[in-house]
Amino acid sequence: MDIRKAYLNFFKNKGHEVIASSPLVPDDDTLLFTNAGMVPFKDIFTGKIPRPNPPIRTSCQTCIRAGGKHNDLDNVGYTARHHTFFEMLGNFSFGEYFKNEAIAYAWEFVTEVLNLPKDRLYVTVHEKDDEAYEIWKKHIDEKRIYKFGDKDNFWAMGETGPCGPCSEIFYDQGSEHFNSDEDYMGGDGDRFLEIWNLVFMQFFRDEKGNMTKLPKPSIDTGMGLERVVAIKEGVYSNFDSSLFMPLIKEIENLTKQKYEYESGASYRVISDHIRAVTFLLAQGVNFDREGRGYVLRRILRRAVRHGYLLGLKEPFMYKLVDKVCEIMGSHYIYLNEKKDFIKKLIKLEEERFFETIEAGTQLFNTELENTKEIFSGEIAFKLYDTYGFPLDLTADMLRELNLKVDETKFDELMNEQKNRSKKSWKGSGDRSKQSGDFKDLLTKFGKNKFIGYENLTSNSKILAILDENFKEINELKPNETGWIMLDNTPFYALSGGQCGDQGEIYKENKNEVLDTQKFFDLNLSKIKANEILKANDLVNCKVSPSRELIKRHHSATHLLHAALREVLGTHVTQAGSSVEVDKLRFDFTHPKALTSDEIKKIEDLVNREIFLAKDSKIEIMNIDDAKKSGAIALFGEKYDSEVRVLSFGDFSKELCGGTHVKNSAEIGSFIILKESGVSAGVRRIEAICSSEVLKFTNNLRKDIALINDELKTNEPLKAIERLKNEIKELKNELKNRSNESKLEVLQINGVNVIISKFNGDIKTKIDEIKNSYEKVVTLLINAKDDKITLAVGVKNAPIKAGDLVKEVSKILGGNGGGRDDFATGGGKNLDKFEDGLNFAKKYIKEKIL
Repeated sequence: MDIRKAYLNFFKNKGHEVIASSPLVPDDDTLLFTNAGMVPFKDIFTGKIPRPNPPIRTSCQTCIRAGGKHNDLDNVGYTARHHTFFEMLGNFSFGEYFKNEAIAYAWEFVTEVLNLPKDRLYVTVHEKDDEAYEIWKKHIDEKRIYKFGDKDNFWAMGETGPCGPCSEIFYDQGSEHFNSDEDYMGGDGDRFLEIWNLVFMQFFRDEKGNMTKLPKPSIDTGMGLERVVAIKEGVYSNFDSSLFMPLIKEIENLTKQKYEYESGASYRVISDHIRAVTFLLAQGVNFDREGRGYVLRRILRRAVRHGYLLGLKEPFMYKLVDKVCEIMGSHYIYLNEKKDFIKKLIKLEEERFFETIEAGTQLFNTELENTKEIFSGEIAFKLYDTYGFPLDLTADMLRELNLKVDETKFDELMNEQKNRSKKSWKGSGDRSKQSGDFKDLLTKFGKNKFIGYENLTSNSKILAILDENFKEINELKPNETGWIMLDNTPFYALSGGQCGDQGEIYKENKNEVLDTQKFFDLNLSKIKANEILKANDLVNCKVSPSRELIKRHHSATHLLHAALREVLGTHVTQAGSSVEVDKLRFDFTHPKALTSDEIKKIEDLVNREIFLAKDSKIEIMNIDDAKKSGAIALFGEKYDSEVRVLSFGDFSKELCGGTHVKNSAEIGSFIILKESGVSAGVRRIEAICSSEVLKFTNNLRKDIALINDELKTNEPLKAIERLKNEIKELKNELKNRSNESKLEVLQINGVNVIISKFNGDIKTKIDEIKNSYEKVVTLLINAKDDKITLAVGVKNAPIKAGDLVKEVSKILGGNGGGRDDFATGGGKNLDKFEDGLNFAKKYIKEKIL
């Protein structure tokens, strides 16, 4: 039975709109990941925006609980139910229906669709929620309804905001399987398993704790898919279900060991974590040293370490991706589309960790010998900073030994590091989490209309004015700054990487438009007033001419994306972008740095498309039809049901709401300035086009002219080559002089004696020495490649060079000879090197004296 499909179809037949799972990275600055099914609807529940139409929805939401306040990572593998990644089935009503319908729907689905036996079902309600209690009595024997207090049956979004009692459905797994002291309704045992929670949002709690009734009470429900699958399959752990056992079987194949539940925590950790890693990578999160990327790294490395315990000493996690895609790819199609790239990224990250895991484990074990109760925070930080051990991994290793780590000291060192290397970033797109009076504006006016695709000027009416804190005000006075909402606006709001428009608005005087941004899909422009502006004022609007350059850079970004996919492969997807007046920046998924040849091919492809002068084509399409037509959509981007599709011939086709050129020739030309890494698996290209290319080439000409003036030439490359040769010769000369200065000269009876090790050109050096002294005997010797070479030079001294070389060579296990003034020889006995030198010193001294 496909429970996911059955659930969505059930509520679709009840009039609910089926909503696709929102991204794991939420459009919410307060959350690290989407951790519950209601997260995508949070702003509706809190009243920041009006309720949608239709006001009832259903979804199967992918969730992550592995960071921030909602972190189940420590428990994964050691319990039957905890996961880092899971799917939450839910149905939601925004003031349309309430307890009667929600309870009836839940009971019908559980008993008639899932066909769970009624004699195994129990229900809980809040102790003061008599209404829910009476409704449940219509469906289930009241002996099976339990009342609990706030701890178990009251739900709140936070300290303030919407809240209300909740009702939970439990499934009895049987006393024959679970019979501990905690296996009773309300106990901590596993016999009575919660499968569904129905939240009745009927109050609003203020800062003082006062609760008032909401005018339109709402429903938020959640049912864990993994739990229900396990129940339907008759198993008592989520890990024994068909969602996990195929993965555990794969791990068995890798380890050549049989999985047993009692000792199989490592198998469960790996099977859970590979799902989380696969989905996060598929949705554009990449391994990093901070933020979400760091959580992703923690999850993978925790799994790798558990594989290490099972004897897996080389990358293995990437081999499990195929099985994840096989199990879940039919519903989440993007998994199969990105499968190969995901495997590459995982393998690279595993290789990095395996390089340090053994050394890190040795450091851990050394410190462990000195640990009684608390493991050193300094060592834990060194394990993190030097060896790549996330704190959770160290804590997990200690947990197995019933020890703890000094997290206070670790956090102190971590904060010091963060303060040394703070990074700044700015997001783009809808700033929907900014506080302000947006709900009132949406209720009063609806969304205002953007007319700037074709019009750079307009006659518009000011609908509302907000101050810099986004509170509605009556007017803007001269020299004040605030935000205005126009009924029709030609100003493009920051989104899709394209910067917001600047420009001017006129009532009687010119007022400067500093920026334009989105707030809950409202297009608002930031104004510096030069006259009094009020709501209902009629104004003339004019977009800055800089829009033309922005359009060209934006269209060039689309051509760049297509060129990257053609040269590097279809695994390339956009991971961020910035389109401004004077440049563009494009981040994309790719596991390694680009070669100079690849960069040239990409640049040439973009310029080819520019020179072919292709008309751009804009189509308004249903989003599903757009995707089917081959248009590229960005994962996690919010799209309306109807979208704009931009294409340049058959080369580039993408969903995009930005402004663009009518013909690729308008871009002029395109130059890549820089290619660099952003994080593991993400690269960045910075580029320019149009008149910026002309500025760039003019500056290059100036630089080349300055270089020619300095080099006194019109052929700088030849001049540079000549300078390189001169530098090389000077270095050699300095090296020879340096070697000569190190040679020790002895005076014996008026003769200069030089006996030394020498690594350079011996013959040339001896000639230099003989030319430098009137009376000299010199022996230079070196050992290289298991061979000893020596030479002797004599000038006006009572020694024959050939005789000395023969004697020394014999000691070295070789032979030699030559003239009376110069001779060469050598040998193979490296252990006699010093003996040969000592003999030569004694021989020369005896002959001269």
